[in-house]
Amino acid sequence: MGKPCTGDILSNLLLALFISAFVVAPVRLVAEEALPAGRNATAPDGVKGADSAGGIEMKGGETLSLDRCIEIALRKSPTILAAYHAVNAGQSRVGQARSGYYPQIAASADYSKYSLSTDPTNAALDQYAATATLTQNIFDFGKTWTQVTIQQRNLDASREDLRNTTSQIVLNVKRAYYGLLQAGKNRDVFKETVAQFEQHLNQAKGFFELGVKSKFDVTKAEVDLSNAKLSLIRAENALRIARVILNNAMGTPDASAYTIEDTLSFRKNPITFEEAKQRAYANRPDLKSALSRREAAEESISLARKEYFPVLSGNAKYARVGETYPPEQSGWSAGVTFTFPLFSGFLTNHKVREAKENLNILKANEEALRQDILLDVQQAYLNQQEAEERVSVAELTVKQAEENFEIAKGRYEAGVGSPIEETDALVALNNAKTNLIAALSDYKIAEAALAKAMGE
Repeated sequence: MGKPCTGDILSNLLLALFISAFVVAPVRLVAEEALPAGRNATAPDGVKGADSAGGIEMKGGETLSLDRCIEIALRKSPTILAAYHAVNAGQSRVGQARSGYYPQIAASADYSKYSLSTDPTNAALDQYAATATLTQNIFDFGKTWTQVTIQQRNLDASREDLRNTTSQIVLNVKRAYYGLLQAGKNRDVFKETVAQFEQHLNQAKGFFELGVKSKFDVTKAEVDLSNAKLSLIRAENALRIARVILNNAMGTPDASAYTIEDTLSFRKNPITFEEAKQRAYANRPDLKSALSRREAAEESISLARKEYFPVLSGNAKYARVGETYPPEQSGWSAGVTFTFPLFSGFLTNHKVREAKENLNILKANEEALRQDILLDVQQAYLNQQEAEERVSVAELTVKQAEENFEIAKGRYEAGVGSPIEETDALVALNNAKTNLIAALSDYKIAEAALAKAMGE
């Protein structure tokens, strides 16, 4: 058997490099996809296609439901768009990390003009060069794998950040929606109050003209009517401000005129505090984001330690050089490089220590977040309970105030009651109605805050 020539050896080595570049790397990527379930979750449904935010428009005079307002907000909100693009940036960073699996190919061309000092004619000569180089990482003790894993964990965290931003936008819309409902109902109450005081003023004038009542009744009725109109003006302004707040929450500050559906009704939420707490710890996106970042930090320690290990890489090069174009001389080379870090001024040691401290920071922040989650759930749950109790009391108070007003009104119409008595009864009825509206709105908002606190 003949001894293989050097050219055959180099050819086989070059073939091995190409096999490593285009076969081994894809196999690594396929294995990489076999990660724990849930690692490649997509963005929430509400923000699919969020980059085309202008695709959903409001129609003038449209009646908006709460779900419709939320849908608009998830498409229009710039905060959502920023978080959505942060996820896209994270996906690109995963691709950057994966580039280490693939060959690095570079080409260069060079032209220079020179003359030789030994040439008596001092003639100028041209020189051309063209080079193509291929470098392939063969084995790096899992450095590239770890880098990809770190970026995948960071991508998971970005996706959970997007979910957290989405849930906050939804809560803001719900607060603004119920705030607008509350302001509208309060405005209606004050309108009724103005109408009642106008009726009372007409009665007082009639009694005064008949000589049954004194001028005091007329004057007091006029003052009461003016005060009621002032309250109505404030209620109208509060309604306009509430609409502006909802427009802002939806990301449509210049929205055309619209109305919203009345959903300010009471229905008891049967969830218990323990159930709410467990669901919060299981579902909160900000906690899941913190867990993903902690996993990334743990992998960063592993990556820092891998700096102690060597790297095996292969390279292949083809070049043509000459004094004419195209160059008349050509050649190629192929080989492997084994790089072993002997001493780096304790750089790797300090990188490992830094990675460990970063992990400790994230663990402390995670514990603080768990405490904040518990606080959020407790506050929302207690606010919901308090509003629930207020609703039942306020409903009874409205019934009692309505009955009291009818009695006072009847007494005044019969000529046996005083204007102060009727005014007090009407003010009490007005307060009872606004208190009931506030209790219903607060219950809905507390319910929404509890859902957000549970990550739902």
